[in-house]
Amino acid sequence: MNKKTVLCMFGGKSTEHEVSLSSAYSILSNIDKEKYDVHTLGVTKNGSWLYYTGDYESIKDGSWHTHDTCPACLLPEPDLKSLLVRSSPEKLIRLDAIFPIMHGAHSEDGTLQGLFEISGIPYVGPGCLSSAVAMDKVFTKMVLNNFDIPQARFAYFPDFLIKSALDICIATIEKDFSYPVFVKPANAGSSIGTGKASDRASLADTLMHAAKFDTKIIVEEYLNGKEIEVAVMGNRDITVSACGEIDPGSEYYDYDTKYKNSTSSAYIPANIKNDTAEKIRALAGKIYTALGCRGLSRVDFFLCEDERIVFNEINTLPGFTSISMYPKLFMHAGLSYGEIIDRLITLACEDTK
Repeated sequence: MNKKTVLCMFGGKSTEHEVSLSSAYSILSNIDKEKYDVHTLGVTKNGSWLYYTGDYESIKDGSWHTHDTCPACLLPEPDLKSLLVRSSPEKLIRLDAIFPIMHGAHSEDGTLQGLFEISGIPYVGPGCLSSAVAMDKVFTKMVLNNFDIPQARFAYFPDFLIKSALDICIATIEKDFSYPVFVKPANAGSSIGTGKASDRASLADTLMHAAKFDTKIIVEEYLNGKEIEVAVMGNRDITVSACGEIDPGSEYYDYDTKYKNSTSSAYIPANIKNDTAEKIRALAGKIYTALGCRGLSRVDFFLCEDERIVFNEINTLPGFTSISMYPKLFMHAGLSYGEIIDRLITLACEDTK
């Protein structure tokens, strides 16, 4: 059997750099080495691209960039479909697919996908436009408003206005919303920069905090309900997983709850009515299709106490750590971790043009 040559990319300049390292460690530990010739390329926090030949444990602990590396880049010639490793002598590695195990800015927002398109190399995950729209929560909401997707009421503000005219922003919010409200950056993932504001003082703090992470800040009505996540896989024909439920074990599901402590719990399937679960699954498929996604995405919802279903956000390159919901949802459906990886690479190599 001829092996496919797959480049796994990890790291990046985004605030989700460490999450990417954990995701990469899990994928690299589970990818079928009998089927794939696996190469690894890490992107440092300052944006340096390094071909990496060391052990996976160093990716997990973050020390990978200190050894066994060499500068590398993708070539923009689609006939070559190659990674140039700038060793002595230089070498070209022809690639069958790229698995970008990277989250957030410069990774999940369409910029990296554009580079892959220019290089002519198939890659895991949605394309440039879908990635860009889904990364920006404001644009996501605007697009999905045309498809009758239930969403929380929201407003958004540029960071410069928050920093220069905070009182005006607060007055606008207090006119249109009741406390509490939820504040988050439009283009950050893993709940980075998010916060709940229960009064004017905490609103000022959460707005200023969120403005550290993005140029566009969203304010939403606060929804008190269950957090439901659904995994979707496929190109033209899609598979929608069962619903999973997150119990954060804290006031809301923030970065620390997701990755640093053990207060959260996941339930698969979610503890919700069967007909409600089917409605959520149908909405997840509709959202995935409306945004033109391919490969994979995780779609997140709130299920309010009155049974109202509200779309929260979509993640086009969701976390793949050992505790991440995306692989867990498809493992619940009977796939092994390795089989999930295999299917995603197969989908990347399909001709969808």
